Amino acid sequence: MLDSTEDFADEPPDPLATRTAYDEVADRYADQVRHRLERRPLDRAMLAVFAEAVAGNGCGPVADLGCGPGRVTAHLASLGAQVFGMDLSSRMVALARAEYPHLSFAQGSIEQLPIGNDTLGGIVAWYSLIHTPPDRVPHVLSECNRVLKENGHVLLTFQTADRPDAVEGFDHRVIRAYRWAPKRLARLLGAAGFAMIARMVREPGPDERFGQAYLLASKVR
Repeated sequence: MLDSTEDFADEPPDPLATRTAYDEVADRYADQVRHRLERRPLDRAMLAVFAEAVAGNGCGPVADLGCGPGRVTAHLASLGAQVFGMDLSSRMVALARAEYPHLSFAQGSIEQLPIGNDTLGGIVAWYSLIHTPPDRVPHVLSECNRVLKENGHVLLTFQTADRPDAVEGFDHRVIRAYRWAPKRLARLLGAAGFAMIARMVREPGPDERFGQAYLLASKVR
């Protein structure tokens, strides 16, 4: 499924900082998030809707982009998805492979997907866009469109901005990140060739500072 991995020659400098930062905290991060889905029924509900939508369109495999230690990848597999994970951090990939040896994981960049055109039935970017500078997010969404088959689905999750239609930087615990107003990111999805299916925003949980948003869309062109 993956054409190649670990080819970052043409990437901008900031993904290197993100990769290094997550390599350094990977073991602690994996321990912190291992059981998080068990405590978040709305997260599980959106993943279930996504998995059912992909199964219904019969389009093929799913990529969990920015998979971290693999917990979302494994959950999607438990829902019947033919799924593999990809992450910038080599340490995250190593932890995912050790925890879930029956699944496939590789190192790669969401900005340079090592995946062929019209290949996937679905993409999950579970808080994977938050470290991408806003001016490069349209390119990432175009990459997602490129590798998806027609009618393939994409699920994005992210922290919500305080101001309507805004994108706001914040001090993420690992490295600088960005919060988005859902309607602003939904417009970018539309410009990249996607049709919105659903959007949901929930209030922050006890260990969260911001509202959390979910966008589900399908490729139409």
